[in-house]
Amino acid sequence: MHLKKGDKVIVIAGKEKGKTSTVTAVLRAENRVVLEGLNMAKKHIKPKKAGEKGGIVSIAMSIHASNVKLAEKKVKTEKKVKAKKAKKAE
Repeated sequence: MHLKKGDKVIVIAGKEKGKTSTVTAVLRAENRVVLEGLNMAKKHIKPKKAGEKGGIVSIAMSIHASNVKLAEKKVKTEKKVKAKKAKKAE
């Protein structure tokens, strides 16, 4: 998989198309990623113990890895190209 936790990504397909976020979890077996603050779903929580409150909580759901791309590329390749052009000009 081309993504890892902490990467900045842009969503390229789906209802969140065009939005930028960071990867919070990678699910390698399903080839999916969880993004911070995107693809939110409501989940109903029951109270577990006496005195606790239940409620409705928003949870970030996973997105298929093919629907996102890295937002920032490495700049090292651009520097190498400029250096090669400078050598050829001399």
